[in-house]
This record gives sequence, C-alpha cells and structure tokens, in this order.
Amino acid sequence: MPVANHRFGFERPISELEAQVQTLEASPSDDAEAREELRRVKRDLADTKRRVYSNLAPWETVQVARHPERPMTTDYLNLVFDEFVELHGDKFFGDDRAMRTGFAKIDGYKVMVIGHQKGKTTKERIACYHGCAHPEGYRKALAKMKLAAKYQLPVICFIDTPGAYPGIGAEERGQAQVIAQNMFEMSRLPTPIICIVIGEGGSGGALGIGVGDKVAMLEHAYYSVISPEGCAGILWKSSTYAEQAAAALKMTSKHLLGLGVVDDVIEEPLGGAHRDHHQMAARMKMYLVKCLKELVGQKSQTLVDKRYDKFRQMGVFLEAAMAEGTEA
Repeated sequence: MPVANHRFGFERPISELEAQVQTLEASPSDDAEAREELRRVKRDLADTKRRVYSNLAPWETVQVARHPERPMTTDYLNLVFDEFVELHGDKFFGDDRAMRTGFAKIDGYKVMVIGHQKGKTTKERIACYHGCAHPEGYRKALAKMKLAAKYQLPVICFIDTPGAYPGIGAEERGQAQVIAQNMFEMSRLPTPIICIVIGEGGSGGALGIGVGDKVAMLEHAYYSVISPEGCAGILWKSSTYAEQAAAALKMTSKHLLGLGVVDDVIEEPLGGAHRDHHQMAARMKMYLVKCLKELVGQKSQTLVDKRYDKFRQMGVFLEAAMAEGTEA
C-alpha cells in the first residue's frame, strides 16, 4: 500500500507505524519471529488508521479534503471511465481549465462528465486557478449539460473547489449570475444528473454544478456554503478561527447525510482516498454504475419532478421545529 508523502499532525501515530513497516520490509528475514512482528505491526497500522480516520474533527476533515495527493477529476477520468473525449470552451469568452468537460463511457453507459480540476503541479494549479472556476467555466459546463440532454446522455459532476474565482474580472463577467443560471437550468434538465463531492465543496462554486438527482460525497470530503477560513473572517474577523468555524458549519459527510443535504456517502479506503487511488476509483465506479442503472430509463418529467421535490424538502426539519415552537 502506498505511503502518503504529505502527512498531517494527527497522522503521527500512523506515520510511526508506517516507518516500522518499511524498516521491517527492507530487512527480509526467514525468521518466524520477524515475520510475526511484521504482521503484528501491519495489524496495528490498520487499527490505528481506522481509529484516527473514524474520529476526525471537522477541521481535520477539511485538511484531508485538501490533501495534495487526493485523487482529482482527471484521476477518476483515467481510472473509472473507459473513454473520455474532452470538450473545450464556452463560445463566449474562453476555455476555463478549472472546469473539465467531455463525453465519456462507463460500463457501457455513454455519459457527459463535468468536474473541477485543481491541478497537480505548480504550473497546473496556476493554470487551473486551484480549482476556482470563472464564469466561462460555468457557461462551458451548462452548454455541455444541454448538449447531453439533447442526446439523452446522463450527466456526472465531480465537485472539488474551495469556491468560484473571486477576482474582479470574474465579477465583471457575471460570476454570480452564471452560477444562479446553472442551478436553475440543472433543476429542470431533462436527463439524469449525478453530483459527487470528491474533495472540497465550497460555496457557490460547488453549487454551480451541484444540483442533481443523486448528490453524494466522499467520506472525508466537505460541502459547505463557505470555506472555514471565509466563515472565520466574517464572524471573527480572522482566519485563525478556521477550526472553530469548521466545527460550527456542520459540513462533514456525517452531518450532511443526517441533515438530508446529500443522499449517499461513499466510503474511502482505509486512511483516506489519497492512500489508494485505485481502490477509491473502484468504489466510485461501483456507485456511479448503481446510480445509472437506477436513473437511466426513467421518464424525463419524472426525473425533473423528483429533483425539484428533493431540493424543496431540504430544511423541513428546521421548519417543523419552528412551527411547533410557534404553536406552543
């Protein structure tokens, strides 16, 4: 199993055991005691990973969601799909590299894939604006969704962004308007839509491709109206309170599944998706194929009606509690 090069402070017990495993494996021995010691340390390593990652604090979850070795949209395109033909440009301004779109095939299904891309190298990250799409990125995404609807192809969206690009140029070109338009058009798109938060799901940048029949997230991803740093800056006037903000936002998979914001949580490999891309891709493919089997073949109006009801019902628990309090 690969060892992550980037480690967090809370992973120190894991790192120590991984170092022991590497030392024991580097000194092969036919001695029965040595082999038993290696097996024991590997068991301890698995138990430690399970214990640490099943009890992550919200801020620790944010750190894992931002892990530089975490699989990105292009990784899933290579590992999950059989074919991918990229489509470029929004026919208005340019081609935003923070938003990738194209035709793909998965297990016999022809689909349209749309996803944020952060980039792996420094050069790629600069070109992709660290996954923060401009208005042309969202216009490109919407144009490709409409193309998919024309040919009755399901749409798969991979969400991984801290938020839409906040620069002056993006605002001048209608950032807020285009995100709102995407949400409106996705709510009535007559074809199946599957949205999955694979890392960061921040603000309107995530919602711009986040309205679907199935909305899921990976176990250690986060999905929120704002980043913890942004929330801390507004409430406490300092990003140093990001950890407290992360806890207050209730943005982890456990919270959001309980609140009904997401439909499913896709379990990650032991120790996080960044430790085993292939296993994570296998789980992703299994989930996507299951959803496609469920959604493909349903009437377009049925899909749209269910999608509308799904999002309208969010917050019903809070409304019910308020109503009860008013009656009392």
